[in-house]
Amino acid sequence: MRSKRFEALAKRPVNQDGFVKEWIEEGFIAMESPNDPKPSIRIVNGAVTELDGKPVEQFDLIDHFIARYGINLARAEEVMAMDSVKLANMLCDPNVKRSDIVPLTTAMTPAKIVEVVSHMNVVEMMMAMQKMRARRTPSQQAHVTNIKDNPVQIAADAAEGAWRGFDEQETTVAVARYAPFNAIALLVGSQVGRPGVLTQCSLEEATELKLGMLGHTCYAETISVYGTEPVFTDGDDTPWSKGFLASSYASRGLKMRFTSGSGSEVQMGYAEGKSMLYLEARCIYITKAAGVQGLQNGSVSCIGVPSAVPSGIRAVLAENLICSALDLECASSNDQTFTHSDMRRTARLLMQFLPGTDFISSGYSAVPNYDNMFAGSNEDAEDFDDYNVIQRDLKVDGGLRPVREEDVIAIRNKAARALQAVFAGMGLPPITDEEVEAATYAHGSKDMPERNIVEDIKFAQGDHQQEPQRPGGGESPGERRLPRCRPGHAQYSESQAHRRLPAYLRHHCWRGPGALGRE
Repeated sequence: MRSKRFEALAKRPVNQDGFVKEWIEEGFIAMESPNDPKPSIRIVNGAVTELDGKPVEQFDLIDHFIARYGINLARAEEVMAMDSVKLANMLCDPNVKRSDIVPLTTAMTPAKIVEVVSHMNVVEMMMAMQKMRARRTPSQQAHVTNIKDNPVQIAADAAEGAWRGFDEQETTVAVARYAPFNAIALLVGSQVGRPGVLTQCSLEEATELKLGMLGHTCYAETISVYGTEPVFTDGDDTPWSKGFLASSYASRGLKMRFTSGSGSEVQMGYAEGKSMLYLEARCIYITKAAGVQGLQNGSVSCIGVPSAVPSGIRAVLAENLICSALDLECASSNDQTFTHSDMRRTARLLMQFLPGTDFISSGYSAVPNYDNMFAGSNEDAEDFDDYNVIQRDLKVDGGLRPVREEDVIAIRNKAARALQAVFAGMGLPPITDEEVEAATYAHGSKDMPERNIVEDIKFAQGDHQQEPQRPGGGESPGERRLPRCRPGHAQYSESQAHRRLPAYLRHHCWRGPGALGRE
């Protein structure tokens, strides 16, 4: 006979989640694997000859890249000799300024910084994160997608998302050939909602770069880096090729960040018995070494792996902290869903929400999760009111703002009509008044009429593949295109972005408790 209480508990959502025991040999360990290297560095004539217990003769591609470009060698030997517990205390102490910490953290090796954060509990990590994030004020990024790739709905959802406070918005596709339409719809809708919002379209890397060059996107994020050489080479990549790609974006003034996350090497079968956090630290150092301004990390789409092992969510916060400690902008995940439990998903969110990271979510779903083409988010459009109430309860700026229904209806309608005019001006398949009306009031794609997908894809591919026509060249309406973003557009837009503060924060220019340490 079973206990009635245990029968009731067995039906709870959390017991539908997956949990596994640590499996060190295969990398199923979040932190402090016995196979993680001990911190060390040796420098001879300005060159690293030993890194974390490995002599230069045994360096792999990642070791070489980090040793050459990723560590502040001027203070490396000094910092490596410091006690890791003392460094951990300095990280979370609000009396120690950020400007005093960054020269130390950027002189550590990957194994050293992992050792430092491993001495910290999650409260201490959150205190450190509040001090170490790069941006003065926390922000939010949204996913704006739908299962039908309906551009009218994307434009309306983007406008609402911008109005609610999202400073960056990301879309992707159900059908790859729809990409130009999705990118254009996101760009138009977001600027209707609030000028200055940055937008991207997550795709295969070459296509993503081309959309940026055409001016259809303002930034890029899904340029993945990995913590072991076999995972890199399995994708025909190296740290140098990723650095070259980053330079390509920079050449057009496009903001970009890399993406990584604990658990990716486990999923690829090349974890080498190391902990997820140590391998992620190597990814963060690759990002720093490549000269990229920021990183999306926090396990991201691999969240099911670290969340299944002990201390996994703690390790996710630790990797966010390492990113900020290396003076990188951190888009801290909180995107892909990983649990059936509302309590558990909220606890995972609070690790970044309470201290405020640069982008608390790098994919809060601004649409219902059934429309989220990134496999569903930890938070979606149906959580807006809960999120705002938590901000109000705790007097925390989580990046979003209360809105009025009549304002949202108006801004969605304006965005849909703007895209209708853009499509008409470019000679693209028409957007009907019926679609505009539906998008104005829609919750998701279930509320939208069908479009002629064949015609959309035909025109989307024509727009994407044709070379620009010179002014006065007599192009046909189907060959017209949106103006390209000028160089520096991303930087200009980000500096101009300004969110409206609600009453409970209006006289409280939010820096967070312990602002002394952020100088």
